[in-house]
This record gives sequence, structure tokens and C-alpha cells, in this order.
Amino acid sequence: MIAIRLQALQDATSRKPLSVEFPSAKVSDYYGINVFDKTKMEQYLSKEAYNEVIKAIEQGTKIDRTMAEQIASGMKVWAMERGATHYTHWFHPLTEGTAEKHDAFIEYTRGMGMFENFAGNNLVQQEPDASSFPSGGLRATFEARGYTAWDPSSPAFVMNQTLIIPTIFISYTGESLDYKTPLLKSLAAIDKAAVDVCHFFDKEVNKVIANLGWEQEYFLVDESLYQSRPDLVLTGRTLIGHPSAKDQQLEDQYFAVTPDRVAAFMRDFEIESYKLGIPCKTRHNEVAPNQYEIASIYEEVNLAVDHNMLIMEIMRRVARKHSFRVLFHEKPFAGINGSGKHSNWSLSTNAGVNIFSPNSSSKLNFQFLTFIVNTLKAVYENADLLRASIVSASNEQRLGGHEAPPNIISVFLGEQLGRMLDNIEKTVSGHNITPEEKTELKLDIGRIPHVLLDNTDRNRTSPFAFTGNRFEFRAVGSNTNCASAMIVLNTIVANQLKQFKIDVDRQIKDGIKTEEAIFNTLKKYITKSKAIRFDGDGYSEEWKNEAEKRGLTNITSCPDALKAWISPKSKALLIENGIFSEKEVEARYEISLEKYAKKIQIESRVLGDMAINHIIPTAIKYKNILIEHCKGLKDLYSDEEYKTMASEGLELIKEISKHATEVKRKVKEMGNERIKASKHENFEKKSQAYAKIIKPYLEEIRDHIDRLELITDNSMWPLAKYRELLFIN
Repeated sequence: MIAIRLQALQDATSRKPLSVEFPSAKVSDYYGINVFDKTKMEQYLSKEAYNEVIKAIEQGTKIDRTMAEQIASGMKVWAMERGATHYTHWFHPLTEGTAEKHDAFIEYTRGMGMFENFAGNNLVQQEPDASSFPSGGLRATFEARGYTAWDPSSPAFVMNQTLIIPTIFISYTGESLDYKTPLLKSLAAIDKAAVDVCHFFDKEVNKVIANLGWEQEYFLVDESLYQSRPDLVLTGRTLIGHPSAKDQQLEDQYFAVTPDRVAAFMRDFEIESYKLGIPCKTRHNEVAPNQYEIASIYEEVNLAVDHNMLIMEIMRRVARKHSFRVLFHEKPFAGINGSGKHSNWSLSTNAGVNIFSPNSSSKLNFQFLTFIVNTLKAVYENADLLRASIVSASNEQRLGGHEAPPNIISVFLGEQLGRMLDNIEKTVSGHNITPEEKTELKLDIGRIPHVLLDNTDRNRTSPFAFTGNRFEFRAVGSNTNCASAMIVLNTIVANQLKQFKIDVDRQIKDGIKTEEAIFNTLKKYITKSKAIRFDGDGYSEEWKNEAEKRGLTNITSCPDALKAWISPKSKALLIENGIFSEKEVEARYEISLEKYAKKIQIESRVLGDMAINHIIPTAIKYKNILIEHCKGLKDLYSDEEYKTMASEGLELIKEISKHATEVKRKVKEMGNERIKASKHENFEKKSQAYAKIIKPYLEEIRDHIDRLELITDNSMWPLAKYRELLFIN
């Protein structure tokens, strides 16, 4: 291992950036070249087939099987012209990645021999051998049947000589086994509920689209150094490692000049992304060393989620060409910033109006306030479920420090908007609004665009912040499929908007004017949800105490946080809005617990292996050198001189022995506890055992190993250190 580390350091310092060949001087010349988008459809499909697909995309209608034959034929011709030899249904199982099974276009018949074919039924539906994907008990292990079905709203594309068709993934009995199926259902729910509320302000609105702009953070590590760290290879994070003397404390990495090797990597993966229609917009250095961010232009949520999962795969592949490994783990290095996937969520109408964007029109500003307040109330009423949508073993490491949001769910609005809501709460009284109150409110609403001009402070300690024309959900983890957060966010807001319409309609039926009924309802909601609003320091002890007084929960354990999925309230909300069945909700809960337990189990085993096979032998070797050194001093000096000359070496020997002994003892104890935990058949008990008993051992063992790193001869230490991993030359 020592030789590997030294060679890795030598390789890392000798890397040179690869040259990048641009296919064109203008991105617009090749943007989406490998995507079967509307322009390509119009070219390769008959008018009838094209209209059928557009209708399916825009109205959610089913495509006739006979028409699917025409669509498949045109798609095949286009894909083969792009060099495709295979096709696959591409889906998002309940893992951290995507899945695909490739089939060749070629078929054989006795009369015709080999020929290329792509039938309509191959496009619309397939039956992958998918029994090994997480199902949470929805299928028996021996039942391989699962169905993938084409999602026309996310265009097919060609990558690696394969036609890739985005699909949903469901069981034989119809339960969802993926992220896309419930996401599409949640998008339909928010569309219907939001349109109904928009009709209070504009009868012409017939569709509301949920939009997402993701900000993907990540770390880069030199390939050779990565290979010298078993923990990075097997878990995605460093389980041991003493902090570097210099890391992010000078804040000199943030927005700094990007190293040439990294810039070449960025250009390379952006080119591949543009070809696939992924609208990469912003790139920059993040706060921590070797940490970077890529952000996209806003897209419809379903497409944005697909593009985010796709770009992560592109980045992994391109990184290796540049002798890098990209790390999407939320906390790959202790003591410095982790990585998130900030998810900027907004709603827009079919007329292109951003509902969360203040406007010069008082009517649209009234609509703006209505949706702001309903979103606040939705988050307040369902904070625990929103947290459950983003917690994981890896995100658990990130939340609560180093610019990551705390576990307490709160909403940042900014001083001006908060003050406006306070004024509404104070001004509106009962069902009879005086002319003076009404005038003042309308003046306030008319001033919204001006008061929000400087509302750009995102408050990095806020999990859910309003940032001028959208809400930024900052607690989403970098390695997470952000569909999970979007499913819950869409659903809780849709549910709240449905309740809002009921509350307003009830007053209108009693003879209250529509405008006054809306004001009355908003006042009630503002008062009820006030506890969720917080613009201060989310890390402070004062906020923790204040949050508790407000009735907000602070759940730091992942298994405890996940319980929100199966609370009676959450179950009812998800089932009544048609997102999940009861079995599906319970399955997702079980899958999340199982995944958590397995993650901690793997980390525990990897740390134990590194400690026993790498760290302790190194400590013993160095201790033996010190012992020989002390023996030599004893032969050369008198007893009195020896005490002075050997004191430092003897102290080191004692300290090394102490830490090595503790490491060995705790690794053994951890292994015994792991055996006990693994015997639990109930995933709740198993995950709790890993969270409360085994996980603490990881930090205790790490502490002793990191102390050994500080006192062991640098040339003997077997693993790449933080100061070597964190800075790219």
C-alpha cells in the first residue's frame, strides 16, 4: 500500500489536461443532436404519428398500438443514422442510479436472414428480468416479471450507439418500482390543483407546469489517489483521514480559477451533455477544495430529473478519460463542506407566467401571494414527510453543518416578504374588509416587485428558501435522485391547493366576495404556518430551542426521519392524491431502511478491513522502529542520559500502542454488534441497530486512526492523505 500511495502521488502530479475537440464553435449548432425531439419527430414520422406523440406529451393520452409501429419505425431509422445498433428501456429503479438492458436491432428469419427491426411493442413495453431490484416486498424474489413502459414526455436519445428510451418501471400487478411513475402522478396532481386555483385569477389558464433547475455539486479526485483509498472505492467517502492543515478556511477556492485539468473535464462533459439536450448553464469552483458545481437551465420536472441522472453518468464516464473520479457522495471528506443537489422548484402556466415571479399586475401578484402562502402551509403541515424524502445514510453525514441545512425544516422568505405577510395577518379582520384596508393591501401587493428586488440572500442554513421567483430546496443530497423530493413537494402543495379551493369556495357559497374570501383564507393560513418561517442562523442553539417551542421537529437519525413515510397523516395524503397505494408507501419505507442498514454495514466492514489490514500493521512497523531506536540509545548512553534521550520515543511507543489497541478492540466489538444487527429480520430494528449501535463505532475508530496518522512517519502511512486528495495540480 505504501508503494501504491507513493506511485499514486507521482502519477497525480504528472497529469496533464487532455485536449478537447469542439464539434462546433457554437453550442446551438449541435445542441440536442442525439435527441429524438419534436423537430426530429416531425422529420421522421408521418403527420398522424407525430400528432399522436405530441398529444400524448401535452395531454397525457395513450398512443394507439398501430400508431406505435409507425413511431418505432421512424425512431429506428433516425437512431441508426446516429450510429445506434441497440435499443434499451431506461428507467430509475429504487437505487441510486439508472438501469438498462440492451437489445440489438438485428433479428433473424429463415427466409430473410438477418435484418434490422424495431417493433411498436418493443418501443411501448418490455419485460426486463428485474427481480433483483429493490421492491420492498411488492414481489417475491423468484418473480422476475416487471414491466417498463415508454414515457413519451421525455424524449428518446442515442448514447454509446444505443437508442435509449425513458420509461416507467412497474410490477406485474401494477405497483410502481421506480421514481418516475409516482413523479408523473405528482405532476398531474399539482397541475390539476394549481389550475383550479389559478382560475380565481385567470380563467384562461388550462395547464400548470412544475419546473426544476438543479445545481449538482461534486468532488473530483485524481484516479490514482482514488484507487489507493479502499474506502473511497467501496463507499464513496473517506472513512478515515486527518484534516489537512489547509482546506477551505481561507475561502480561496470559491469561484476561483479552475485548474486546467478540471476545466478540460468540464468542457468535455458539457459537450456530451449538450448533444443530449441537457441545458448546462453555470459551472464554478465550490467552497471546498476539489469541489465544483454544474447547474442547468430550468426544465419541466420530469425531464429535468432524467437529465440530472443522465449527466451524473456522463460525468462519471468522462472523468475517467481525464484520470479523475467524480464523487457524488454527500460527505466524502470530514470537516469540510459536503455536496448537495439544490433543487430550485417553480410553477408556470401554459401562458408562460411564472406563478412565483412578482409582476406589475396586481391580479398576478395576488396570485403570487396565494401560491407563496399555500406553499408555506404545505411545508408546515408536512415538514416531516419533506425531510423523509431527502434523508439517507450519506445525506445524514452532510446535514447540519458546513453550509448544509440543518435537520429542522424551515422556510426562508426574506425580511420584506415576511413583513408583507405579517401586514396581511394584522390588517385583514373577519369577512368585512374596510375600503381603507382593501386599498392598503392592494398598494402592498402592487409594491411586491420592488420589495423583492434585493431578496437574493439565500440563507445557506435554510433547507427551503424563497429566492425571488422560486423555492430552493437545499437539503436534497448530491447523490440522490431528486425525483423523491419533487414527488413529495408536488404532492403536498397540490393537496394544500385543493384544501385552499375548498376553503374559499365555502365562503363564496355563503355570499362572501371571491377577493375577500381569498384574503380571509390567506390570513388564516399565514397565522397557522407562521412557525415554519425563519430567516436566521439555522445552526444556532437559540434556533434549536426556538424551533422546539414552535413545535418543529429536529430529527437527526435517518431511520427515525424515515418513519414519516408511514405516519397515518402521510399515508392518507399520498394515497388520497393518487401517488401511491398503501402497499407502495410501506414498500418505499422498507426499501429506505434496508438501504440505510446495508450502507452502514458496508462502511463498517470496509473500516474494519482497513484498520486491521493496513493501519495496525503500519503502526506496529513504526513502533518496532522506535523500539529499536530506543534500544540503540540504551547501548550508547548511561541510564540517566538514556531517560532524557529516549523519553520522546518511549512516549510515542506508548501512544501508538494505546491507539492501536483501542482500534483493534473497537473493530472486534463492532464486528460482534454487526453480527447481532444482521440477524434482525425486521428492517426497523435492523436499521435502528446500525444507526444507534454500529454507526458510533465508525467515529470512535476513526478518531484513534486519525491520531495515529498524526504521529506515524509520513513515508510509512499507507493511504493517501487529505492534503494529497484535496488539491489538484
